[in-house]
Amino acid sequence: MNLLGPPVQIAYAVPEIFQGVEKWVKDFGAGPFFIAEHIPIKNVSYRGLPSTLDISAAYGQLGNIMIELVQDHGEGPSIIRDLYSPQQSGIHHLAYFVKNLDLISVELKKKGYALAMTGQANDNRFQFFDAISEMGHFIEVYEPIESLKSLYERVRVASINWDGSDPLRLR
Repeated sequence: MNLLGPPVQIAYAVPEIFQGVEKWVKDFGAGPFFIAEHIPIKNVSYRGLPSTLDISAAYGQLGNIMIELVQDHGEGPSIIRDLYSPQQSGIHHLAYFVKNLDLISVELKKKGYALAMTGQANDNRFQFFDAISEMGHFIEVYEPIESLKSLYERVRVASINWDGSDPLRLR
């Protein structure tokens, strides 16, 4: 049984979001990227304790998969800092659409993946599971609600026949 299905996104931590976008556009032809600065995230729990998270993200397309670039603006421990210092870049997580977030959460915990973070951006609830020792990154899961599917579709459609111009766009 394939618990999660195919990933819908590969996310990378970057020290600076605009430089990260520039590199991905120039080196890999990904894009265009839709930027969201200081995303309001509520109901954050990090490693079981109430927390906050101050991130900016850029969403682009590379082939059939979304690329997310994430910059952590915070100073303390966070889901990003678990893997990278503020000056480092690297793969952070694979993201999956799941039909039932609560059920998948139980199943991932049964398989030994610790719940590292929960949060909510607008009406989108999401969870991160620690797969660092097995895979070198986190697993993010969320339900394919309409607003999230709309973002994925907007990014995908913008990439079709994209000529490399106007690589940075506001979300």
